[in-house]
Amino acid sequence: MPVKLQSRRMKIFRRHWMYYLFLLPALVYLLIFSYVPLYGIQIAFKRFTPGLGIFGSPWVGFSNFITFFGSYQFSTLLINTLSISFYMLIASAPVPVILALLLHYCVFNKFKKITQTITYAPHFISMVVLVGMIIVVLARDGPVNQLIVRLGGEKYFFMGKPELFRHIYVWSGIWQNTGWSSVIFIAVLTSVSPELHEAAIVDGANKLQRIIHIDLPSLMPTFIILLILNTGQLMSVGFEKAFLMQNSVNIEYSEIISTYVYKVGLGNAQFSYSTAIGLFNNTINFILLISVNRISRIFSGTSLW
Repeated sequence: MPVKLQSRRMKIFRRHWMYYLFLLPALVYLLIFSYVPLYGIQIAFKRFTPGLGIFGSPWVGFSNFITFFGSYQFSTLLINTLSISFYMLIASAPVPVILALLLHYCVFNKFKKITQTITYAPHFISMVVLVGMIIVVLARDGPVNQLIVRLGGEKYFFMGKPELFRHIYVWSGIWQNTGWSSVIFIAVLTSVSPELHEAAIVDGANKLQRIIHIDLPSLMPTFIILLILNTGQLMSVGFEKAFLMQNSVNIEYSEIISTYVYKVGLGNAQFSYSTAIGLFNNTINFILLISVNRISRIFSGTSLW
């Protein structure tokens, strides 16, 4: 490294050392909990035995991966995981944007604040409580079935219909997270220059035209960045919610990779096999993240890096 460049960097560091000090706890956290445990990845390529330890266990190469790819559950797990992930990604992406636009153009401040509070609140409900609420509300004697009966219909066992699992999973998640996800879009809308709207009004543009030609283009870079980040987690469907909503009836649709890893890893003590499945899952996420980021940079000019 050239001496001048090194000297300049040292001056910048001395001038802004306080900012680097604030970053230190986050870096230590990532180092301890994200990078140090990476040495355990080698378990996926071994026949791990706790008595022998990680380094003493024999190597088996790609045997664990071949076993997973050849199992009868592989296609079911992959289809269930991708179905829920794509469903959630497509259904949930536009809803926060719509809510942000509605709240941004709401002229009644009191109603706007009440609506914001109501939509934000579900985000802070724990997953266990949320699933408990879903089971109670959709039970045979729950509020939904009571309303159906009063309207002249018959009781419907929602949690006992396997084909409804994905819909219940996705739309309950949208209900829980839409308000919180809209916060960043509301912040973007407030940063749009008022002069653009004033000029559009002078030119005779109505509210819908301003939304289409001013607000949506302003939201698009943020929307694309969040879409890329969500695509990078496409294979990592939430374990807690899927596991808590599982029952003997809907297991055909609710068994996903994360719940399967838990069962074979901790339940059956197949540590190497479950590590191999988890590594495969994360590798697919990494490839998707890189691919979508590159495609976005080519076609829209917006990307993470």
